[in-house]
Amino acid sequence: MKVVIAEKPDQAMKLASPFPHKKQQGYLEVRPNRLFPNGAFFTWAVGHICELVPPEAYNPAWKKWSLQTLPLIPPTFRHQVMRSKAKQFGIIKQLLRRSDVKEIIHAGDAGREGELIIRTIVEQSGVHKPMKRLWISSLTEKAVTAGFESLLDEAETRNLYYEAYSRSCADWLVGMNASRVYTLLLKQKGISDVFSAGRVQTPTLALVVKREKEIAAFKPEPFWEVKATFEVDKKRYEGVWHKDGESRLNDPAMAEKIAAFCKDKPAQVHQVETERKEFLPPYLFNLSSLQATANKMFKFSPQKTLEIAQKLYVKGLLSYPRSDSSFVTPEEAKTFPEILAKLSRQPDYQAYFPTPKASISQDRRYVNQKKVTDHYAIIPTEQVPNIAKLEESERKIYDLVARRLIAAHGESALFDYTTVTTLVDGRAVFLSKGKVQIRAGWRDVLFDEDKDDKESILPPLSEGDTGKVRKVEAKESKTQPPKRYTEGQLITLMKTAGKHLDNQELEKVLMKTEGLGTEATRAGIIGMLKDRKYIEVRKNQVFATQKGMLLIDVIGDKILASPEMTARWEQRLGEIGQGEASAQAFMEQVRKLSQKIVEDAVEQSREWKLESYDVDSMPKQKSKFTLGAKVAVCKACGGDLVDKGDFYGCSNYKKGQCSVTVSKTILGKKISAAMVKKVMETGKSNLIKGFQKGKEKFDAYLVWEEQEKKAKVHRD
Repeated sequence: MKVVIAEKPDQAMKLASPFPHKKQQGYLEVRPNRLFPNGAFFTWAVGHICELVPPEAYNPAWKKWSLQTLPLIPPTFRHQVMRSKAKQFGIIKQLLRRSDVKEIIHAGDAGREGELIIRTIVEQSGVHKPMKRLWISSLTEKAVTAGFESLLDEAETRNLYYEAYSRSCADWLVGMNASRVYTLLLKQKGISDVFSAGRVQTPTLALVVKREKEIAAFKPEPFWEVKATFEVDKKRYEGVWHKDGESRLNDPAMAEKIAAFCKDKPAQVHQVETERKEFLPPYLFNLSSLQATANKMFKFSPQKTLEIAQKLYVKGLLSYPRSDSSFVTPEEAKTFPEILAKLSRQPDYQAYFPTPKASISQDRRYVNQKKVTDHYAIIPTEQVPNIAKLEESERKIYDLVARRLIAAHGESALFDYTTVTTLVDGRAVFLSKGKVQIRAGWRDVLFDEDKDDKESILPPLSEGDTGKVRKVEAKESKTQPPKRYTEGQLITLMKTAGKHLDNQELEKVLMKTEGLGTEATRAGIIGMLKDRKYIEVRKNQVFATQKGMLLIDVIGDKILASPEMTARWEQRLGEIGQGEASAQAFMEQVRKLSQKIVEDAVEQSREWKLESYDVDSMPKQKSKFTLGAKVAVCKACGGDLVDKGDFYGCSNYKKGQCSVTVSKTILGKKISAAMVKKVMETGKSNLIKGFQKGKEKFDAYLVWEEQEKKAKVHRD
């Protein structure tokens, strides 16, 4: 017999679906078949079942927050089973210890976090039996069967476990020490709140605060431009006055003088320069580029995009979403004709078929074995759904991914970019810029992704054409401050460790960028910054709060807030995952860093000047480096549903495993902890009086919707 351990219940169901099986309490019993001649037990974790023990488990004196005990540096790290998930751990442990079980199959997500979750469970169970690794990038029946037919030896992925384990221990060390030292030192200055800090979250916050300060410090400066409308052979176009490459004037009188000179004067097309540019189809999606695009087009938060993509993955419709690669392997490219053939039958895509390119299997822009790390790009699987029947948000994400694949089989787009120089009365120089689309190519498929393209279209003009100035005016404008980041841009910024990229360059962010966090964790980090009241997102714009600005101000230019340093750490962690660097050497560096963080903070605190901060207006965090009070057991994953201030949320959210939240105010009605507890325990609250929608008041129940994993208002 074998025990197969998946990361979540729904994934275990998918893995067992190709085989005859029977559901039991906490596991599935698979009957003997070709791949499992003696049968098997398929069980599951519920996300992270084990957690690193708290400080007081190493030393009782560490329970109290005190500067004298810092830095907290355990000699070795230990895990414990989370109390809320002890029952499922007990089931897994019992199965692993059965005498007829001879082998374990590790079937966690094929990535670093999956390695950590399952191996930690096996380690905590105290069982030492041969282990194989299921490594697949989609959950279709075909992929599952092929995966079980070609299991890896566990040693092939063990380095990824060392990477994930090192990352979690490093985050514990930096987070515990930085959070305690800054909270305690700020308390000495009269600010009683919890200031949690971390290896990835703090440099990310520093990027937002830096932009906030740039905006606050910006002083708009007025300038004037002279704009003219020309008519040449009954064709109208606009131009801007230029001299020595500059169009802006600081003197309004001079601008008015130029405008007056040009009024009703003859105009001649002096020069027409045209440059043809070719734009190749964009790369296939990795998670960051999918999150950035979905945020730009639909205002989806990065976390929402990840959750939707994960649902589509579990349904077998998309490949593994937490991928950092935009390439596929030659093997995967062989499946594209079948996938495209199925997509071509969908009404939404019929117009794009047949595609100009029948195959891209030889195109290294998409197919490159060396640039595929743990996983290939996010693509549709051969299990193509009826897209019209998908839930709206799922349809939008699936559509983005499907169109990218279709576009990759399209022609390049061609544009002629034209610069026209017009002379007014033989003296004043005006420039006009525009473009003409010569061939739409792949843009026919992805046109909406380029909707912010504002280049004007110029009429056909030739050198020597003559006409006159129909309208001319001096226009006053002001220099504009830098724009706040959107959540999608912040994801891209994290990926590039703060090196800002223009939109057209987003697709070039591909491999080996020394970024902040990983594809799987970036959305969670942004969510954490929101939860801890360091940032606010309003109309998709990211604002730094006073609390966030205060923390970055007191940290200053020290290593904790350095994006470049943290990015180099991520690179080193990646090298551990590849077996190219030592986890022990890395952890020794982290221990030294923890010591330095504490020393730096104590030294800096002597110079802090905090009078400019309105401390009373800062939103408070509920408790010291812990989540708020538990109100119920999460109905979706079994984790703790806790009070998070404005809402109740699952404590597994920060690990990216569970997105269950219940707002504290729904349709004008305050939702109490008792109401939420009732919903989580029974699926339905007692009758709640006083909901209001528009002018209508009504009584209703709060009911758990199993399919959507959320509580919704029902009138009956």
